[in-house]
Amino acid sequence: MSIFARPHYTSDATQFIEQMRRQKPDLEAEQRAGRALLWDKAIDRDAQAEIDAGTVSQQPYVYQTKG
Repeated sequence: MSIFARPHYTSDATQFIEQMRRQKPDLEAEQRAGRALLWDKAIDRDAQAEIDAGTVSQQPYVYQTKG
């Protein structure tokens, strides 16, 4: 045996995740479905361009009057 060989270490977090994946094999698909429901949306580029064009830039110091 080499002096550099070490036993394989697996952290508690990794063990927990691996155990969870074994218990619920469809977990990743459920996570992707949830993400698609809330975050993965098609963007209307024309509407976004109108919103961006309608924004007014803020002054460097908002409480200072122009005068």
